[in-house]
This record gives sequence, structure tokens and C-alpha cells, in this order.
Amino acid sequence: MLRSGLFRSGMRRSWALRQCVSEARFPGKRWLVAGLGNHGMPGTRHSVGMAVLGQIARRLGVAESWARDSRCAADLALAPFGDAQLVLLRPRRLMNVNGRSVAQAAELFGLTAEEIYLVHDELDKPLGKLALKLGGSARGHNGVRSCISCLNSSAMLRLRVGIGRPTHPSMVQAHVLGCFSPEEQELLSPLLDQATDLLLDHIRARSQGPPSSL
Repeated sequence: MLRSGLFRSGMRRSWALRQCVSEARFPGKRWLVAGLGNHGMPGTRHSVGMAVLGQIARRLGVAESWARDSRCAADLALAPFGDAQLVLLRPRRLMNVNGRSVAQAAELFGLTAEEIYLVHDELDKPLGKLALKLGGSARGHNGVRSCISCLNSSAMLRLRVGIGRPTHPSMVQAHVLGCFSPEEQELLSPLLDQATDLLLDHIRARSQGPPSSL
């Protein structure tokens, strides 16, 4: 009975999400915020973007509203944010093809690359450091590269979350795919809050400013 109830609850959330998507374009400003990572590998450094999305969803009161959408192979949650609306997206794909989910969701919601935020890990910044970046190259990040390729644009805003770079190049793969150490976990919780503050403050300012304001 419990499993059946959970299934019906999930179906209702999915139906409600489809209803929202099928409505006319949202009257206010709408932004797509995508947390890049490897589906099925939560808690790893490479999926820290998805952890940030989880914190944003909690902050905006939609942590229980995630619904799987097969059209973009992602979990989506719609969050009101002042007069705007955030489309929160966690791809259900591996990092190297995250861009497919982001591009499909952008098409579904009628959004341009300039209306998309990518949240992802950054090797060249130590854990605890954050930076917002407009456009530019992927800098070796396969998830960002996939997004640039699938959207045919590099105009997305990128929130780069530092995870630190290991001392030897041969250790990079194990580092990004590994989980945060106990010492790093102590820094992670305030980092997720800081990342949420930075991103929401930026979106709030853009929502209130002229359309071209970055």
C-alpha cells in the first residue's frame, strides 16, 4: 500500500508539472537553473551542482515538489521567486551529456541561453570559493561543454563551485568522482548556503532590472 501511495503521489506531481508546462508562457520572468552532475552519484564532488540545487529547492519551499519529466530526462521543480519563476533542473543523465537535458528543458519552457544558469564544480578554485561567470569556454568541464554544444551558445551564466584540484593530474578523475571527506563536509553546508545566496541575489537583481541586465 505504501509503495502504491508513493507511486500515485509521484504521478500527481508529474501531472501537475505537465499542466504548468502546458500553460501559456509564464507572465513574469522565468529562469532555468540547472545543477550539473552525474545522475545516481549524489554526494560526489562532480555532482556538487546538484547539491546546490537541492539547497535552493529547500530555501524556496519546493524540496518535495521534484518531478521526473521524461521529455528532458530530468527532475524538475517549479519555484515562485518574487514576480519571477525558477525552473530547477537536475539532469537524469551522466555529466558528459547533461547538455541534452538542459537544451530540451530550455525548448520546453521557451527560454534562451541568456535565461539559463549552470551550477557546476570548479577544479581551479578551492573548496569554499564561488564565482559567477558569464559565458566563455568550458575550461575542460565536460558538462559545460555539453551544454554549450547542445544550446549552440556559451551565453549561460555559470555559478562555479570550487572543489579544489589534486596535486597530480592522474588523480583528477578519482578526485571529482569521489565523495567529500569529513573535513570537507564541514565546509560544504555553509558553502551550499553561500552559493544559494549568491545565485538568488543575482537572479533577483536581473528580474528587477532591464531585460539585458547581466
